[in-house]
Amino acid sequence: MKRRLQGTVVSDKMNKTRIVAITRLKEHLRYKKYFKTTERFKAHDEKNEFKSGDVVIIEETRPLSKDKRWKIISKL
Repeated sequence: MKRRLQGTVVSDKMNKTRIVAITRLKEHLRYKKYFKTTERFKAHDEKNEFKSGDVVIIEETRPLSKDKRWKIISKL
């Protein structure tokens, strides 16, 4: 089963590539307080159809380039 994550497109400047930001809550190991972390993934968008601000679902895939290991499945 491939991992799927939900995030927001933060950059659409590259051709066929979008940068998707995933924000999560993590718990501090010692202090047990929750804090936000944001990871940015390069995701493949074959038809250049997703724009900045879109909430999308991305799925793991084979390596498509040096940094790209995700593809955009759908828009929410």
